[in-house]
Amino acid sequence: MSKRLTLVITGVLAALPLISDQTAKTKHLLYVASPGIRNYTEWGGVGVLVFDIDDGYKLVKRFATWTYRPEEKVENVKGFAASAATGKMYVTNNNRMMALDIVTGKRLWDKAYEGGCDRMAISPDGKTLYVPQLEGPDWHVVNAGTGDVIATLEPKSGSHNTIWAPDGSRVYLAGLKSPLLRIADPKTNTIAITVGPFAAGIRPFTVNGSNTLVFVNVNELLGFEVGDIKTGKKLCRVEVQGFKQGPVKRHGCPSHGIALTPDEKELWLADGANNAIHVFDATVMPPKQTTTVHLNEFPGWISFSMDGRYAYSSTGEIIDVATKKIVATLHDENGHLVQSEKLLDLEIANGKVVRAGNQFGVGQKLK
Repeated sequence: MSKRLTLVITGVLAALPLISDQTAKTKHLLYVASPGIRNYTEWGGVGVLVFDIDDGYKLVKRFATWTYRPEEKVENVKGFAASAATGKMYVTNNNRMMALDIVTGKRLWDKAYEGGCDRMAISPDGKTLYVPQLEGPDWHVVNAGTGDVIATLEPKSGSHNTIWAPDGSRVYLAGLKSPLLRIADPKTNTIAITVGPFAAGIRPFTVNGSNTLVFVNVNELLGFEVGDIKTGKKLCRVEVQGFKQGPVKRHGCPSHGIALTPDEKELWLADGANNAIHVFDATVMPPKQTTTVHLNEFPGWISFSMDGRYAYSSTGEIIDVATKKIVATLHDENGHLVQSEKLLDLEIANGKVVRAGNQFGVGQKLK
């Protein structure tokens, strides 16, 4: 990171107002961890940027995470999770995980983990984290209060993306080096079942709220595959129609990003070669392609606001779900575009966290 960037960030920390106004009404905020695309500091610098959703996504605060000297290499942010139950948020980079207070940004702990860290998930009660190694053999089960490792799972799949089911009953473990999706029982911290095999190693994926269906991106596919969680079998393969599968800037995967709207009526899919998001009707099987949202940059991730009104693209573009129109873009304190694949929304009232979103676009229909 440049010396100039370090000075700018330090000044902002002192200049921007605190968001913990005890007399304020409920605040709807978007938290963005950066650098959230590789280690590219030009799209947000280093830290957690906080945007006011109700004020046109205006930047209202920047919380510090790791600091780097000008001659040091900045590390990627790998994952981002938060808990309304405890008021804490967690950020991982290639080697470490940090816990911070959501409202104040105060650092609570910062620990390194054997084999590094990737995109983790937190339990609904906020007490436990499943933290994948950096494409290694293991997932660490971590006490969210202390950062201590309390158990280890070893599927040897190239540990990568992790989703904790909304009902808390299971944890989904996807590895880059395996076509099988593992599902862990958090009561015993053991692998309970597998789904697949899919056509290749699993990249981003999402699940519905009732834990019956999984939708996965796989290498070499502009599209997605669907798995039946109950039977453990792959149901179908869906390829995007009307668009060519060309080269991509990052990830080496034509579709790196997939998300269900909270009401599970639509499935949104990233198309890196064509700078687009394709929308599918998820009420039918296989899901049916309906429309396309064209973006200004390469999309590598998609998620949704908790109320389902907005889609968050890693390109920094905010999309109205109903109209499929881009309604805002994220910019930092210097007017520069902010891009990140690690973001989530939060509600804060009277200095306390009321609700916390999720970095994955997971369905929320529990039945």
